[in-house]
Amino acid sequence: MIGLDTNVLVRYVMQDDPKQSQKASRLIESLTPEAPGFVPLVSLVELVWVLTSCYGLTREQVAEALEALLRAKEIVLDRAEQVSQALRTFGASAADFADCLIERTAAAAGCERTMTFATGAAKAAGMTLIT
Repeated sequence: MIGLDTNVLVRYVMQDDPKQSQKASRLIESLTPEAPGFVPLVSLVELVWVLTSCYGLTREQVAEALEALLRAKEIVLDRAEQVSQALRTFGASAADFADCLIERTAAAAGCERTMTFATGAAKAAGMTLIT
């Protein structure tokens, strides 16, 4: 198994740099279920941020990219079950993906609730607002 940094994922998904995108594609397409690529949570959160902030992808397009990573047998996502749950919340609400993932990983760790000062995270991602 090899780790995949955010920039490799961005180049593969966006195909925006002729040299790096070709190298990223070659690497990712060489992965197998027996020798997969590993995507840490930090890389996944950064990927969502880059795709929305730098490339202007819609929530639906981001969700499609994440779903493709979840389905790929050659890719192992860190905490895939929590990512999948967060993606469902993200798709069904106006919550930020990072907020959804924070809430789901905290719940998986046994937290009764996740406290926040962010009204949006409390309303859309299932966190508890500190008042």
